[in-house]
Amino acid sequence: MRKGCSMYAAKEFFGRDALVLFHGSPQAVPRPQFGKGSPFNDYGRGFYCTESHQLASEWACPTLEDGCVNEYLLELEGLSLLDLAAPEYSVLNWLAVLLAHRTFEVGPAGSVAARDFLLERYGVDLSGADLVHGYRADDSYFSIARDFLANTISVETLERALFLGGLGYQVVLKTPQAFGALSSAGCAIAEGERWNPLRVARDAQARGQYRAIAAQSIEAGFAGTYLLDLMRRA
Repeated sequence: MRKGCSMYAAKEFFGRDALVLFHGSPQAVPRPQFGKGSPFNDYGRGFYCTESHQLASEWACPTLEDGCVNEYLLELEGLSLLDLAAPEYSVLNWLAVLLAHRTFEVGPAGSVAARDFLLERYGVDLSGADLVHGYRADDSYFSIARDFLANTISVETLERALFLGGLGYQVVLKTPQAFGALSSAGCAIAEGERWNPLRVARDAQARGQYRAIAAQSIEAGFAGTYLLDLMRRA
C-alpha cells in the first residue's frame, strides 16, 4: 500500500481561504459529527460533500420523497488534502481505494485474487489527510469493477468508464480538525419529484454508455491491458 504522496495544503490546492460545500441527504444535517457514518463509503468513514449544488440535490433524493441540500463553509487554513485525482495516481489506485472500503459481491475466486492483488499493489493509505479529494462512484460503477476484476474489460475501458455519468469530484472530511473547520450555512429543500428522476436518468445514462464501450472493447478483439496481464508481470 502506498502512503498518500499527493498531499497538499488545502488552501493552496483550492486557491482560496474557504470552500462552499454541499451535502445531499434525506434530512437536514446542521452539525456533522466526526466518527459518525458508514465505514463502507468510497473513501471510508467521513463526511462526503460536493461543490455542485445540482449533484447534492440528486444525492438528497434517492426516492421521490423530498430531501435536504445542506450548505457549509469549510475554512481551509491548516488543513491537509490528499488528491486521488492527481497525475501520480491512476484509475487502479482509485479502484483499489474503493475496493478497500465498499462492500459488494466480487465474483468467483479468480476475481477475489485479482481484488487482493489490486489492494496490495495499488492501495493508497489515506491516513494523515484531513480531506480527501477524488472522483465519486455510485452503485453503477460496481458492475464495472466486477467486469474489470473478471478480466472482461481492459484498463483502458475502465479509465473511460470512470467519467460516465458526470459524477464529478467529491471532498471528504476525515479528521476532527476538518470537522472543526466546517460551519453550516443552512439547508434548502430538494424536491424529490424533480431531482430523483434526474438521479435515475444519470444512472441509466452511465449504464447505457458503459454497455456501449464494453461492446466496443469486444469488437476490438479485447485489445488493451487487462488485470491478468498486470498480475502476470508482477
